Amino acid sequence: MSGLSYRASGVDTAAGDAVAAYAARRAPAVGGFAGLFPLELSGPGPYDLVACTDGVGTKLKIAFALNRHHTIGIDLAAMCVNDLITCGAKPLFFLDYYASGKIDPAKSRRILDGIFEGCRQGRMALLGGETAEMPGFYAGGEYDLAGFCVGVVARAEKIDGSKIRPGDAVLALKSSGLHSNGFSLVRRIFAGAELKRRGAELLTPTRIYVSQIERLRRGLRAQGADILGLAHITGGGLVENLPRILPKGVLAVVRKKECRTPKIFRDIQSRGGVPEAEMWRTFNMGVGMAVVVRPQAAALARKILPELHSIGGIARGKNGVVLA
Repeated sequence: MSGLSYRASGVDTAAGDAVAAYAARRAPAVGGFAGLFPLELSGPGPYDLVACTDGVGTKLKIAFALNRHHTIGIDLAAMCVNDLITCGAKPLFFLDYYASGKIDPAKSRRILDGIFEGCRQGRMALLGGETAEMPGFYAGGEYDLAGFCVGVVARAEKIDGSKIRPGDAVLALKSSGLHSNGFSLVRRIFAGAELKRRGAELLTPTRIYVSQIERLRRGLRAQGADILGLAHITGGGLVENLPRILPKGVLAVVRKKECRTPKIFRDIQSRGGVPEAEMWRTFNMGVGMAVVVRPQAAALARKILPELHSIGGIARGKNGVVLA
């Protein structure tokens, strides 16, 4: 057994160190054994810390197939921070976990650049992360990503859906396309040349809604109104995500035609013979974030954020979503 080394076993620590050094140059907080974030709070407390974690799922397989890695980090940040803001939290910082069978420094820099861009859009600091090289664990050229973000919200300003009642309006912020869900099905439908032809569209990064929601809430509160509920529409679509913010005794009625579903979803449906109900249970169908406000605040909300559009309303009934 003499003469063996970690490098001979397949782990190139120099490549990992180069990736860490690149991250440290871009984010001064990265380094050492743990990241420190200066927490300076102003305003009335008490406060709650809010934490979320997520990954990109099998959208990574599209990135591998096309060797396009510069936007997948945006997806990673988006999937975490879009969840975080649904309770009214202000994003603070983000951490990532990046693991591969063999670290490719050039590819790693592209991935990290996407994460930095996602953090910029999400108004959070990249505080640290982990880069792991695990020979034999991943197929050649493949990797995995996970993200973790932390935010803070004053308890008095928390958004939890508890004040939603019949008659309230459901508005939508559009998605940029598939976002990061449903790709196991997508990869069954688009393959080979078709996958490459649609590659740029399929890899369109998930929208990050931090600035829009912050602007909307600030504008509403200035006029004595507020956001009652926010639902990030990910896996499960509107059908499974919107009920998560509804109190007992109410349901959401969503008008499918008002969701402005992009063509890519109908292409998936027709090419794969996917039933209509399955489409709405799997994909966002054009709605990236659903927003619930009082009916009298709907016009003001649309004035603050002109891209907001009505997709339905709240009615009495068993918790759930009715697609009309």
